[in-house]
Amino acid sequence: MKLKALNIRTFFPVAAVVFLCVVAATHSAAQQPMVGGQRQAIPGAGSNQNISDPYGDMRRVGGNPFESGAENNANGTDNALNATRDTTKRKPRKPLESYFFDDSTRMRPNFAWNVDMARNRLKMIDIDTAMLGAQLDYPYLREDVGDAIIGPLGAGTIPINAGRRPQFRDWEFAQALYSYFYDPENAPFYNVKKPFTHLSYFTAGQKKYAEETLWATHAQNISPSTGFNANYRVRSARGIYAWQATRNRALSLAFNHTGKRYSIHAGYIYNMADLRENGGLVSDSSNQVLTSPISKLPENLPVRMTDARNLLKNNRYYLVQSFGFPLGRLSNDDMSIAGKPSVFFGNSIDYSRFWRKYTDTYANTLFTDPITNTKRSYYENWNISSTMSRDSIFESRLSARLFMQIQPWNRESIVGVLDAGVGVDNHQYYMFDMSKYLAGFGGRDVKNSWYIYGGAGGQFRKYMQWDAKARYVYGGYRSGDVDLTGNIDLSAFLRGRPITVSGAFTQSLSSPGYWTDNFFSNHFAWNNSFSKESLTRIDLGLKIPDLGFGAGVFQSLWVDKIYYGADCKPAQYGGSLSLSGLYIEENIPLWNLHLNHRVVVQSSSNNNVVPVPMTSAYLSYFYEFNVVKGVLRMQIGLDGWYTTSYYGFGYNPATMQFYNQREKKVGDFPMVDAFINAKWKRMRIILKMTHLNQGIIGSDLVFDVVHYPLNARVFKIGISWTFYD
Repeated sequence: MKLKALNIRTFFPVAAVVFLCVVAATHSAAQQPMVGGQRQAIPGAGSNQNISDPYGDMRRVGGNPFESGAENNANGTDNALNATRDTTKRKPRKPLESYFFDDSTRMRPNFAWNVDMARNRLKMIDIDTAMLGAQLDYPYLREDVGDAIIGPLGAGTIPINAGRRPQFRDWEFAQALYSYFYDPENAPFYNVKKPFTHLSYFTAGQKKYAEETLWATHAQNISPSTGFNANYRVRSARGIYAWQATRNRALSLAFNHTGKRYSIHAGYIYNMADLRENGGLVSDSSNQVLTSPISKLPENLPVRMTDARNLLKNNRYYLVQSFGFPLGRLSNDDMSIAGKPSVFFGNSIDYSRFWRKYTDTYANTLFTDPITNTKRSYYENWNISSTMSRDSIFESRLSARLFMQIQPWNRESIVGVLDAGVGVDNHQYYMFDMSKYLAGFGGRDVKNSWYIYGGAGGQFRKYMQWDAKARYVYGGYRSGDVDLTGNIDLSAFLRGRPITVSGAFTQSLSSPGYWTDNFFSNHFAWNNSFSKESLTRIDLGLKIPDLGFGAGVFQSLWVDKIYYGADCKPAQYGGSLSLSGLYIEENIPLWNLHLNHRVVVQSSSNNNVVPVPMTSAYLSYFYEFNVVKGVLRMQIGLDGWYTTSYYGFGYNPATMQFYNQREKKVGDFPMVDAFINAKWKRMRIILKMTHLNQGIIGSDLVFDVVHYPLNARVFKIGISWTFYD
């Protein structure tokens, strides 16, 4: 297929935005105050730069990170007199006094974390402002070797690494969209010294194929311990092939207070997806017999459906809070109770509503079967109406927990914390059920589960960290479910350089999801009584950060594994099966040349149940250099993905599930992207040509999921800008 030219109506507005951003960045740099007689260095400008902290000198030993010293006047001189006078009007800012954060974290100008809804724990995360990996704008490409996808941005995906494949027990119909949606445990919280704003915009393709992404983040602290933030993600694509448009939105509004004793995290989440479903191409052959060159354009290739649609909406409200009681006296010098024996009491509430509607018409599900050369419908069954479908389902869950945490000595001791809690989940499900309708009953089903849980964790200096937790459902719906997990990291230091060996263990016994057991719609109906699924998994890993090396092995054993079979319906394998895997990551710097590799090798004892490619790889080779030292840095390189041939997944729009198929193998082709990343001050600019090798290496049509070809070659531009005021 010939390379499509970028639509002029798209190019010039984007070029104008780039020009204005450059002018604004240059202007703001010219207006920056001088610190210590030199202009501030720019974060990310290179390891050989003397980088200054844009928030002042935070490295004073024992200093209050929020307390500024004597003010500098416009000429950069010390104005001690003005500083003395100001003390009568303005008190020194109170420092962050939270037991969640150690001294080094509190000294950082800004940092972020996720919250554990069941326990009084936080998990630190990175704020994405780095140039490395900026070209990976699809969220599912950032994890090891990526996902198998059904086409445009915003559509369903499933990880190629079987160990990462999600298996939702709630919100099962949103499982394919796992990488796009927010939930309380991946919604970010921030602590920032100055207001933090991050904006990103990506656009690709001509107007009729256009793909757009907008990310917006704003975080602000009211006090050193109290802050709020808003995160908004919009992803949309008109699609290269017919009836393939997508649009999804994810909004997270969050509030946090991490005080000396009291902490609270609360928020609201909204997720939405609007997906046009075409069922894939009628023929997967790249040598389709078509009447003219125009008919060979992607949008003119025949598809299986032309009006099917999935609409999903999710509203979620959550809160987790705790209060700590130190078991000893606190002195004025104690910044927090992290170093004192303490007891914490808390609770969490999580209420989520999920709604989905699927629609189609019989006339627009007809296509000519390339094998039999006869016309047929994409679906075999029309259970309710023979002319159209309008299937709606509703699901809600209210989770309430009470928990206690004991800190026997201090949070950094070998037994840092002990956790215990009790909870209840109230589930409500609704769907149209013909048998209940004819019998005069409603379609709503209400179920409750009661459970207890506990955990422990600690560390020994910098040499060991460990964590373990358990959960048991003792009554009601899903009674008898068990989850056990444990993790340990052991570190040694060779000339100050860490070498870490890690281990993880998981044991679970899980009831099938409600919709796996019960479902009735126009195209599919089932009423199953599946047994609980058992999973045992062991992971071992090795990391040497200074060498850019990481490796791991994993072994999973399932008993009574639940999956979706070739008939697109759930099934259960009545026996045991295993999955073995090896993961290697090696990042090799050769002066300014970087050779980054991620490889996953997998073997399944039954590929009919857990299909995996033997080898999958992601390679990123780029050359990084300074264009203007200390101001503009650039990367020019190639990204490549490859999987060996295997019977990959199919996808069914009516259930929104990936199913196992034996119709056709996928994979055994490379996909190459070319990219340029540039970082100018606090702005990142990304230029990218996706699927560069289309028609050059391999055929025009290549597939991760049967019948769903990957996107054609297209040019993409992105701008990402961070503000700290």
